[in-house]
Amino acid sequence: MTGVASPSISDLIGAEDAAAVRALADAAAQADGIAPLSEQILINLRHGGDGIVHVVAAADGVVAGYAQLATSGDGAGTAELVVGPRHRRQGIGTALVAAVVARAGGPLEVWAHGEHPGAARLAATHGLTKVRELWQMRRELDEPLPAAEFPEGVRLRAFDPARDEAEFLRVNNAAFDWHPEQGGWGHEQVAQRETEAWFDPAGFLLAVEGDGAGERLLGYHWTKVHPAGAEGPAIGEVYVLGVDPAAQGRRLGGALTIAGLEHLRSHGLDAVMLYVESDNAPAVAVYQRLGFTPWRVHSMYRS
Repeated sequence: MTGVASPSISDLIGAEDAAAVRALADAAAQADGIAPLSEQILINLRHGGDGIVHVVAAADGVVAGYAQLATSGDGAGTAELVVGPRHRRQGIGTALVAAVVARAGGPLEVWAHGEHPGAARLAATHGLTKVRELWQMRRELDEPLPAAEFPEGVRLRAFDPARDEAEFLRVNNAAFDWHPEQGGWGHEQVAQRETEAWFDPAGFLLAVEGDGAGERLLGYHWTKVHPAGAEGPAIGEVYVLGVDPAAQGRRLGGALTIAGLEHLRSHGLDAVMLYVESDNAPAVAVYQRLGFTPWRVHSMYRS
């Protein structure tokens, strides 16, 4: 008989529990072939943040489940959770969701990574409805790429953390003013990612126009390399790609995409992935023309 304790809820998490959660997530990824927690959740584990709530479920004296809730000023909350492979179908997921619902106290959104049947059952149990799908699309890098053709006067260079952050934030927040996760970034979001092991400014490509004080950022392609792990061999990622709305119509998005793919291929990677909203038909069409195909689905459920 497994002894399952009621989940503990805290605004802070100790280093020992945080390490146990990361190990739990690794075990789940190994069992399921997909990471159960997003990058932002893992960043919050390391750095904390305003409105972050940690829910830890223990069984037999070990961390068996974890949920993280991010609350906002308007009372809404977004959560993700993971249950260890050895402790599934024991009510831990139900207890985690119940704890998150109680703490949120308002509208709640819960991400489920991959099409795990247990996630859909858990969502239905708590009256959550699927409202959003994020596609992971992939492309092999040994297939031919068209040339990256930039407009006359536009050049490509690498991001410089010492001088480019403000311009990146200006373009990013203008390009993604509609996006719930990518829009509204500030210094903190950039600084946290610059401390990650994967961060490489050489793979953060900027399309700029002009020189010196007159230089202006038109768009960017921030690439990322995932090392080999539970989800498979090392793979590149179109991490974020954005174009200043004022520079739309100059075909910068396609050129930046290709330039980033060429950069990733130069690192000897065999494949690249990206994430796109399933209902963003124009973006999906662009990526399909470049050889990307749907690979996995990440679903958001809402109360």
